[in-house]
Amino acid sequence: MKVIEESCIGIVGLGLMGGAIAIALRRVMKDGNPQHSGAIFAYDIDTETLETAKTQGVIDQGFTNSDEMLKSCDLVFLCLNPSTLLKFMGKHMGAFKTGTLITDIAGVKSGIVSAMETGLRDDLDYIPGHPMAGSEKGGFANAAHCDFHGKNYILTPLKRNKIENLDYLKTLIFRMGFSRITETSAALHDAKIAFTSQLCHVIAAALIDCEADREITRFGGGSFEDLTRIAMLNAPMWTELFIENREELLRRIEQFEGSLDSLKAMIKGGEEKELIERLGLVRDRRAAMSG
Repeated sequence: MKVIEESCIGIVGLGLMGGAIAIALRRVMKDGNPQHSGAIFAYDIDTETLETAKTQGVIDQGFTNSDEMLKSCDLVFLCLNPSTLLKFMGKHMGAFKTGTLITDIAGVKSGIVSAMETGLRDDLDYIPGHPMAGSEKGGFANAAHCDFHGKNYILTPLKRNKIENLDYLKTLIFRMGFSRITETSAALHDAKIAFTSQLCHVIAAALIDCEADREITRFGGGSFEDLTRIAMLNAPMWTELFIENREELLRRIEQFEGSLDSLKAMIKGGEEKELIERLGLVRDRRAAMSG
């Protein structure tokens, strides 16, 4: 791989996350030196978004023909949902130049890893990834509000990955602002994400779903707002993630239901001592999770 500042990096899908990655890459690629020859390209079907990104200096060139862009890129970020990603790779794999490093940002990994382990061209290197960052407001227009600093990044490498490409990608991720990279298997990623991300979105959706009062926020003091912010989700994307990872997510929902039923029974029975003890344990467990 070339040094980062001299690389041509392409982004497929210039929505919220694609735009946020482009903005972070712009800081990295210039790094205080306008003489660096690296470039940021983006492919999207929305010509207005591409033009806006170029006018703002976020990308160097926009493409509505993905194959035209792919033939020039050293690294490509696929900022697509899992099913769209796999369709894209199936249709356009022949367009990547030899030696291209490819990564993605999809929120479920098992299907992608399975497909790439068996179907990837021998001269390409694919490192599945998942930046743990985002915003409830989608689209490129909100990309600048998606801050990577201090956030987690998960990688689920393939056995075939070249160590130099993995090192290159990890260096780039840290320089984009992320503070911690976790390498794991696709299966463990999906099991953990079912709890830390997908279950949280299900709970937020259920909270809003069970209350029709549109004036309820007049009684909010922060807790309601914090718990339900992510209910303003991208419905098609999260539906796909929920169903794709349904086995792990259903297990986590049932786990949550068990805890909720236990707390409900204590409240119903007026079990003050038991409730204080349980809430104290919860507080201590959450404190131990910090950091």
